[in-house]
Amino acid sequence: MNSLFKALDDPTRRKIIEMLREKDLTAGEIADAFSISKPSISHHLDLLKQANIVLSIKKGQFITYSLNTSVLDDLIKWILDLTQTKKTKS
Repeated sequence: MNSLFKALDDPTRRKIIEMLREKDLTAGEIADAFSISKPSISHHLDLLKQANIVLSIKKGQFITYSLNTSVLDDLIKWILDLTQTKKTKS
């Protein structure tokens, strides 16, 4: 879960997540939305993949990225469990 929080701690990565919420995108399409270098975008995508937030599928020369909502669902469940535990103890 530490890699998940690390991945979410950056505004560029959060923007990439928001973009992928709309539709699957190639690395080039993602890079076009930012004014930073393609290697930097690649680094951000790699961190998101390590946290299992995004999935990648190679199609010919292109890699298409999609949002892995099950990891975010697990995060939400964990947060809700924390709040329920606190309410129960009160």
